[in-house]
Amino acid sequence: EPVVSLAEVLAENEELEKEARAVLGGSDHERCSYSQGAVKRQALYACSTCTPPGGEPAGICLACSYECHGTHRLFELYTKRNFRCDCGNSKFKNLQCKLLPEKSKVNSGNKYNDNFYGLYCTCKRPYPDPEDEIPDEMIQCIVCEDWFHGRHLGAIPPESGDFHEMVCQACMNHCHFLWAYASQLAVPALTKVNSLEDEGIVLKVEESEEQKKEIKKEGGVEHQETKEEKQMEQFNEPSTSSGSDFLNIYGFCSKFLQKFPVETAKTTSESSFCKLKELQSKQFLKKDTATFWPSNWRSKLCTCADCLKMYSELEVQFLTDECDTVLAYENKGTSDQETERRDPLMDTLNSMNRVQQVELICEYNDLKTELTDYLRRFADEGTVVKREDIQHFFEEFQSRKRRRTNRMQYYCS
Repeated sequence: EPVVSLAEVLAENEELEKEARAVLGGSDHERCSYSQGAVKRQALYACSTCTPPGGEPAGICLACSYECHGTHRLFELYTKRNFRCDCGNSKFKNLQCKLLPEKSKVNSGNKYNDNFYGLYCTCKRPYPDPEDEIPDEMIQCIVCEDWFHGRHLGAIPPESGDFHEMVCQACMNHCHFLWAYASQLAVPALTKVNSLEDEGIVLKVEESEEQKKEIKKEGGVEHQETKEEKQMEQFNEPSTSSGSDFLNIYGFCSKFLQKFPVETAKTTSESSFCKLKELQSKQFLKKDTATFWPSNWRSKLCTCADCLKMYSELEVQFLTDECDTVLAYENKGTSDQETERRDPLMDTLNSMNRVQQVELICEYNDLKTELTDYLRRFADEGTVVKREDIQHFFEEFQSRKRRRTNRMQYYCS
């Protein structure tokens, strides 16, 4: 029979609890999230029993999955952004939400895909897939939030620890501007283009007429500044006439004042500097593949007025929001759960009086000492602890406890 150590069992259990806290910790398991409107990010489920394939897709929150659909067949959707719970609305013909019965007929802001029918990736297969014998990791696209097999992304994914987020092929075509950033930020294949022989399309943005005029204008300013430097040299030369000195100083000040607005305009242009245009002016490689991104890549996206307008038109404003990431949601859930987690032993102690607290602590110490001594024998002999060994220990422990209790004598004064 396969043998596992107690430490391995505890470690596996702790890892499962940690994963559950991360995914579910940011969601309320007691109250329907509908009253919060479109929740920024939450754990969602789809009910195949209430909304089977062929019907309208719908998503339900964590609390409703427990209270209203506890005996139904559910698809776990992990997390999705800007979603409002559908439970009990017009998409559910024969069900009313037990937590919040009064709801609008539809949530027009919700977005749905094949995940709500239990289908994923470009292959539109369930997960886990009973017919798929190839072991493959599923990765979620941060834009469309669908899940994809690693082998269906058009590129071999890096090691899971090397990247933080993924954008699928279709979303890279939709968010075409990301290719310019990919040449600098993506992990690891899409790096700076050194050769035109690489597979893909090398894009080079030609200078527009406005850009050429701007360059000429800057060249004119530089030429003007050169003339002024020569004049300044002349002003610094000694003069034999006091009137000439006055005119030279006056001319220098006039030139300085004329130059000042140019410097102001230059500073203003720097404040509206666009990182994207700078990257697009260089060569970059565009492939028909997904892209993989490091943890801090969103902070490097341009946030000038033109780019913000573009994000809005493409409906990807969330790309500049670091708190939108699944990792941020998981960290918040884990942090909240750790804060709320309480030691059951301490809760029990706080509910007792002083005498009961002392007795419980003594009993706990006795159990800990005897169990440690009992298990040490197995460790010294190198033998496996079996279920019957644990049962035998607790039977003996209870028997010894009863004998100690029966011998106790109480005296009253």
